[in-house]
Amino acid sequence: MTCAHCDYAAKFHSYQRRRVLTVHGEMNVQRAYYYCGRCKQSFIPYDDVLGLVDEISPGLMPLVCLAGVLLPFADAAEDVLKRFSGVRVSASTVLRCTEGTGERLRAQQKEGRMVEPTQAEPKWTAPREEGQPAAYVGLDAFSVPMQGVEASKAEHRMMYTALLYTPEKDHTRYLVDFELDALADQVRSQARAVGIAQVSDLIAVTDGGNGLEEALQRHLADNLTAILDYHAAEHICDFAKVWHARDEEACTQWQHEAKGILYEQGGEALLAHLQALELPPRTSAEVHEELRKLIGYFENNRHRTDYPTYRQNGWDIGSGPTEAGCKIIGERLKGSGMRWVEDGAVTVAALRALYVSGGKLWDGFWSQPHRPAA
Repeated sequence: MTCAHCDYAAKFHSYQRRRVLTVHGEMNVQRAYYYCGRCKQSFIPYDDVLGLVDEISPGLMPLVCLAGVLLPFADAAEDVLKRFSGVRVSASTVLRCTEGTGERLRAQQKEGRMVEPTQAEPKWTAPREEGQPAAYVGLDAFSVPMQGVEASKAEHRMMYTALLYTPEKDHTRYLVDFELDALADQVRSQARAVGIAQVSDLIAVTDGGNGLEEALQRHLADNLTAILDYHAAEHICDFAKVWHARDEEACTQWQHEAKGILYEQGGEALLAHLQALELPPRTSAEVHEELRKLIGYFENNRHRTDYPTYRQNGWDIGSGPTEAGCKIIGERLKGSGMRWVEDGAVTVAALRALYVSGGKLWDGFWSQPHRPAA
């Protein structure tokens, strides 16, 4: 027998009767146990044949990982798994299983092999009315609390979340990554997997975050239609609160006027309105600076603020689905006292993103072959 760790001839040690955890409880299985004198590692080849990981059977593993992506590992082990399956495992076992499975999922996604659902979802490729997109792409980010050396606190990192969803929002795919370009490339693979052949038929809805639109254009299409999330109107409100800090009525009135121009006439008209704005004498430097930043913001995004046309076409102008996706995925990583190393955060988030993409996709991942034949 050759050692699985160092290709050295391992010596047969003994037969051991060890427990296997299944969805129906525990069972004892006798299998050969080997020990390598060179690397001092022990292994049980038959576990690979059975598909066992940490004594967890293939039937139980989806439940262990589901508990791990929904709850903190300790709660998953000590409450949910014990309560609903009668299985007793440690928090560290749930952690290893969840992160290990998440890493397997990420490796598959990086290769461009997207998970297939257990049942077809024809609405991805259903005929659209003229001028309607095949699907929408959303892209945003949320902060993840990170752990430094020797469990010290470290700076938060931004995890990017991408969505691909049908115009009717019947189907959604969620993807996550710390690297923006890696994620945008996965979006292209995901579009191809659901049957969207022309990525130029997609419409991207993002906020004004640096690099989001450019990353999607690099990996999807140069002529990708991009819409600035209408939450951009909040920048108008922020400026109004600084300008009319002491006059609530004037603040509300100016906000209403400016947002009306943006909504009814678009970003070009609002930009002209802002550039023609004459501030009263003795206006503070802070107000002048805020106006300068507001004008710069809409100048940089003028090409994706034609809201009258978007509304006439029946296109989405809000990023509600993307914000909801960031929230529901981020909840798992931002619990009280939680801090993560990079690999742990992204593997758990990837598996959670798969789960919130729908039961058909979750089941599809577990039903696909992923081990070599015995």
